[in-house]
Amino acid sequence: MADNIHPVFDRMVPRSEREARNGHVGGVFWLTGLSGSGKSTIATAAERLLFDAGHHVVLLDGDNIRSGLCNNLGFSLEDRQENIRRIAEVAKLFAVSGAIVMCSFVSPTRKIRSMAGKIIGLQDFYEVFVNTPLEICEQRDVKGLYAKARRGEIKGFTGIDSPYEAPEDPFLDLRTADLTVEDAAAQLVNTINNQLVS
Repeated sequence: MADNIHPVFDRMVPRSEREARNGHVGGVFWLTGLSGSGKSTIATAAERLLFDAGHHVVLLDGDNIRSGLCNNLGFSLEDRQENIRRIAEVAKLFAVSGAIVMCSFVSPTRKIRSMAGKIIGLQDFYEVFVNTPLEICEQRDVKGLYAKARRGEIKGFTGIDSPYEAPEDPFLDLRTADLTVEDAAAQLVNTINNQLVS
C-alpha cells in the first residue's frame, strides 16, 4: 500500500508564502481541561477576536469532531487516543498552511497530549490548561454529563471514574475560577498574538 502513496508536499505552495500572506505564522494552541471547564466557550470567543482582527484562524472542537471525523469512535482510552491522533494530524495540516489553530479537547492524559505534540511538531504545539476545579465544572454541567456519571449512567467519565492528568508545565495556565470568559479569551488571544503574529 505504501508504494502507492506519493505525497505532493514538496510541490504545494510553501508554508513561508502562506504565512507571509496571512501576516502571522501558523501554530496550534491545544486547550485541555475537564468537561465543563470552559474550553469551547473560551475558544469560540478567542476565535471571534482573532477572526475580527483579520487572522486566518481555525477552531477544532471536541463535539464538532465527534459528530463527523471521529463519529465511529467511543470513549475507551484506545478510542480517545485515536480521536486525538486524527485531530493532531488535521491540526498539523492547518498549521503548515499558516493557520492559527485552536484545538479544544479534554485529552485527559499527558501521554495523549504528548502524542499530539509530536505529531504536530513541538515547535508548533502550545499547551493551554483551562484550569477549572472539578466542583466548578460540576456546578456548570450544562450538558448534564456529571450528573449522569454520578448516577452510573456514563462509564469512564473523565474526572469521575476516569483520571484527568493536568499539564505539569503548560504554555498558558488559564485559571478560570478567577476569570470571566472575556478575560480568559483575551489572555489566550494576547498569548497567541505574542507568539504567532509579527
